This record gives sequence, structure tokens and C-alpha cells, in this order.
Amino acid sequence: MMTVTRLASSGELMQVLRRESMLWRLRIGTEDDLWSLARLARIGMSLGMLGERRDQTTAGEEGGRAKSAERKKMWIKLRIENTEYQSFSDVLRVHGIIEEAKFDTGSYHTHNITTGDEIELSCPTPFLETDNQLLQQAVDAAKQVKIALAVVENDEIILFHITPRGLRESTTWTMRGGGKRVDIKESSGVAKGFREKVIAELTASLGDETPLILCGPGHAREVMLSEMKKHGETRFMSSIGTSMSGRAGANEVLREGLAGSLLEDYAISKEIGLLEEAWKRISTNGAIAYGKDELNRALNEGAIETLLISADLLRDNEDKINDQSWQDWCQKLTEFGGAMVQCSTDHDSGQQLLGMGGAIALLRFKS
Repeated sequence: MMTVTRLASSGELMQVLRRESMLWRLRIGTEDDLWSLARLARIGMSLGMLGERRDQTTAGEEGGRAKSAERKKMWIKLRIENTEYQSFSDVLRVHGIIEEAKFDTGSYHTHNITTGDEIELSCPTPFLETDNQLLQQAVDAAKQVKIALAVVENDEIILFHITPRGLRESTTWTMRGGGKRVDIKESSGVAKGFREKVIAELTASLGDETPLILCGPGHAREVMLSEMKKHGETRFMSSIGTSMSGRAGANEVLREGLAGSLLEDYAISKEIGLLEEAWKRISTNGAIAYGKDELNRALNEGAIETLLISADLLRDNEDKINDQSWQDWCQKLTEFGGAMVQCSTDHDSGQQLLGMGGAIALLRFKS
């Protein structure tokens, strides 16, 4: 018996409807946009969008029966107190106090932001350059070709979408699990039927021009590639051998640059390439700095060529370096001609970055 698990689809990409120094109006297109907005929307800012509140003036009795207050839709602007978001989920929750609405000003409210929503984000001071950079990255993602990656094994196929921030799992087709099973190693007919069903559903779920990378540790990917071509698939397809299966195999394609030029313009590919260079320099005692003391010394010496920093750490006002916020500390970086890359932690190399304190610098020379 085959089991199919599907996760949320990606939708369209972010649109900037209005962009001023202290106000942005955005239409959210994908889970990646929610990731960006979760880092842009911070305490002290305001966020407005359509929402609902119960109008207590409409409550009472009607015909001798209790009548509940009516829910009314209106534009609600909050002063942000906190946000909640899990990577690749489809909802960003923004909690705060109502600043503007038809009623209930001063009350607490939560906006549940999903793809397709239109929001207005405002800041009491001009948006920081790091925020402008992050927004521009989200906008630039709209110009990139969407790429799908399937990790193929005989009895399980997992489809991922490569996003600007990491791997988003889409669908899993599997013959594993409990219950009565057919050993597909002994039944090529069952295996063929499994692949044919997956191919039909997989191709139907992708755009006609979406490139597809097939990867995995065995020969099942080659068999599937051959069968897809027999089915008349003309999209760009590539078969890549990996040493691991599942998500680890998909991460291997990104980490080792196995897809070649296909992913070279993706932010995630550039991030991982720079982080891999950092790990190489650490292992060879090269021009690298990590840890707050080393980073601070390298900055003061003008030695930092590229700073790789977690986008979350950059906006963590409680974490200090040299008695400054990371945002303020990074301002000095541009004075020395250094570059900064805001990294996601939704991939293996990003998790390694967190293990190194969340920031690491590639140096022009050893400090």
C-alpha cells in the first residue's frame, strides 16, 4: 500500500505595493515571504491588515434568546509586541496592542498572516539598511526559476522545492510503514506501478517548465529518469548520485554543489558556498574569525571581507557584541568595505553556523 503525504504549496511570490523610508505595503506570496516578514516585523514597529473583532454593542437578547456579538471585518493596526513563526509553516502570528481600528483601540489582538494577505509595516524611524537588504532578497527571489528536487529510493520518493532559504518538503510517496506490505525487491511489477503513480502525481504538481533534480544513493533515480522520458517529459531533468537518502541527501546536493550551474544564482547556494569556504578555512587554519573577541578584533583591523551572520542573531537585541547590538556593530563593517550575508539556518550549514555562535567572518588577511 502506498502512502502519500503532502505539505502546503508555495503560491506566488512577494509583491511590494508601496515602499517608503518608514512604511512598506506588501502582499505575501510564499512561506519564504513569511520567513522574511517574521524577521522584519519587530517590537516597536506597527503592522496593519484586514482582521476581525467582535462588536460588543451588537450583543444582547433577541426574541428572548441571548445574541452573541457580531464579528466585523476592518483594518486593524497593531503596535507589535511579539511574533510567532516556525520555518516553512504557513502562518505568521503577530501579537500586539491595537493602535487603529473602528473600535477596541488599546485592546490586544493577534494577526494571523498567511500567503495572499496584504499587510502594511511601518517603523517610527527609517528602516535599517539590513531590513532593506532582506526585503530586496525576497523581491529578487521572484526572478528565479523554481527548481524541484526529488530524493528517489525504491520504496520512497520525497519531493522538495529549493527555496531562497532552504529546502521545503512538499510530498512524500512511500511504501514503508505498518500493515501488510509487498516486498518490492521481489516484485518488480509492484515497484514499477509505484513509480508510475508517483511520476503521474509528481509531474501534475509541477509547472511544465520546472527543472527537476533526481538524486539518491542507488540506481532508482536513473530508472525513474528513464521512465519519465518514456512518458514524454521534456522538462530539464538531472540525475545526481548522493551518499545519503531523505532530507540528508537533498542537503548533500546543496552542500556539495552537485547541481552545478543550475543553482548558482540561488541565495541558498551562495550562502552554503560561503559557509563551506568558512569550514575549509577553519580546518586549514586559514583567514577566518569566529567568536565575539576574534570578530571584534578583525573588525577593528579592517580585516573582514565577508561577515556571515544568522538573520535571527542580527535582530536579537538582547545579544550584544562589544556592548553593542549586532545591528549597530555591523554598521562599522561597511566603513571598511566589508560585505554582510544574512544567513538562514534552515539547512545543514546554517545549523553549523549556529553552533559557531551565529556569526563567522571570512578575512582578507589573518588578524
